[in-house]
Amino acid sequence: MVAMRWSRWGSLAVLLMTFATLVACSSNSVPAGTIGSIPHDSVPAETIGSIPHGSIPVNSFTESLAQVRIGDKWGFIDQSGKFVINPQFDDIYSFTESLAPVLVGDKWGFIDKSGKFVINPQFDDPVSFTEGLALVRVGDKWGFIDKSGIFVINPQFDDADSFSEGLALVRVGDKWGFIDKSGKIVINPQFADARDFSEGLAIVTVGGKGGFDGKNGFIDKSGKFVINPQFDFASNFSEGLARVLVGGRGGFGGGGEFGGKNGFIDKSGKIVINPQFDYAYSFTEGLALVRVGDKWGFIDKSEKIVINPQFDYADSFTEGLARVYVGDKWGFIDKSGKIVINPQFDDASNFGKNRDRG
Repeated sequence: MVAMRWSRWGSLAVLLMTFATLVACSSNSVPAGTIGSIPHDSVPAETIGSIPHGSIPVNSFTESLAQVRIGDKWGFIDQSGKFVINPQFDDIYSFTESLAPVLVGDKWGFIDKSGKFVINPQFDDPVSFTEGLALVRVGDKWGFIDKSGIFVINPQFDDADSFSEGLALVRVGDKWGFIDKSGKIVINPQFADARDFSEGLAIVTVGGKGGFDGKNGFIDKSGKFVINPQFDFASNFSEGLARVLVGGRGGFGGGGEFGGKNGFIDKSGKIVINPQFDYAYSFTEGLALVRVGDKWGFIDKSEKIVINPQFDYADSFTEGLARVYVGDKWGFIDKSGKIVINPQFDDASNFGKNRDRG
């Protein structure tokens, strides 16, 4: 499903390519927790608290809580490193809209910040709440529940993603379209692949096989093309710009990207930062993470490199800090590129805001 492949697991193939890059330049493998994730948020060192160093994956803070694992159980800590919900769940996602999906045995439910179940475990797979609804799977179909756990859109779709800007991406058969919150199809399933709406536009793929090797363009909420399909791969608009791949091959659903160079377009489709980077992530907090050769740095919207490519790996900025990987340790830099928390952590997995969507 879209939510799983991009939200929970992230761009697996991208990280596998990063893995190959790291192996080529270091005897150390990609740090635990990075494969199958797409980096976004950072974990301040202060959150570690008295938790045994090196023994847990630590995920990013959302709604002032972070997911941590002790042994084979997950719980939540606050920013002092204190457990507010003790490790007891087989898996968890982070809190959104004050609720978090948790796994007990083979079923998922939702808890509040006291750790109390508000929706009992009953679903085969969940995605966190967005815009008041949560996407859940029952059997092999996906639907949407409200915060009381009642289905407002019955399980009927072969695949789906969470609501974004009032619309949700759904798959019927092998084609993707969009529904509104009543469950009505507002953009007919017709695309080989697609992504959520962001800043009023959504990426769609035309042609190719299973969304791979097609061309990517952008539609508005009427389903009309605003930017015609022409790019080998693309990312959602963020801060007015979208990352595009030119001269390579790409596809969603774990297809990944191969070859070519990455640049950025504006909402007219005009290239404003020339394709020149071996990889790039979307702009966050005014900067974009880019790879040149086997090192990662940051550019601003004028195309200027503001933090030289020097890191073995890195995450995008969030709350003024970015996680960086140096040698075999994780630390944090500020927007000047200065290391503010020395690389010292063995394992700080980062799955975006929800161990899923980036």
